This record gives sequence, structure tokens and C-alpha cells, in this order.
Amino acid sequence: MTTAAPTRQDTAAEVDAEVHPGADPVTSMFASGSVTEHVVRGVLGLVLVVAAFALAGSRPVALLLLVPAVVAWRGCPTCWLMGLGATLSRGRVGGTCRLPR
Repeated sequence: MTTAAPTRQDTAAEVDAEVHPGADPVTSMFASGSVTEHVVRGVLGLVLVVAAFALAGSRPVALLLLVPAVVAWRGCPTCWLMGLGATLSRGRVGGTCRLPR
């Protein structure tokens, strides 16, 4: 009687780590090209969420504004904060940080 070897399904993060050994999955998923771009996406998402809840009392269809907010944040507000941290650390680790000293 032979037993089959268990099959393993790789997640996207594991595959990316094998292809790019030093790649951080958080950075590849949530980070932006620059801090300015990331903050603009965050402000846009916040404006959309505030507008959605402000208009929801009179127009329930306004809650559909939550969808582009989630897209702008690339998830929830916590995901946006993780991306902000990843964007900031990418600049420091990669040596491309242009902050004044």
C-alpha cells in the first residue's frame, strides 16, 4: 500500500518570496511609489467614507461610495496604515529616501 505525498498549494506571498528572495509581501501588496501618493490615496478614501455616511441618511445609495474608498485604501484603514509603514520603510531600506537631514 502506497501513500501519496501530500500536495502543497503555494500562496502568492510564498511564490513571490521564492522568485524574489528579499521581497516583503506587505511592501508588494500595500506600499505606494511615494509617501505623497500614499497620503493622497488615504485622504481620498477618507473623503469618500465621510461623504458616504453624511449622505446615507437621505440617499442610501450613497453608501456605494464606500467601494471606491476601499479601492483607494487597498483594503481597510489598517491596510492603508500598513502600506504607509511599508512605503516609509522602503525609502529608508532602499536608500532612496530623500528626506532632509
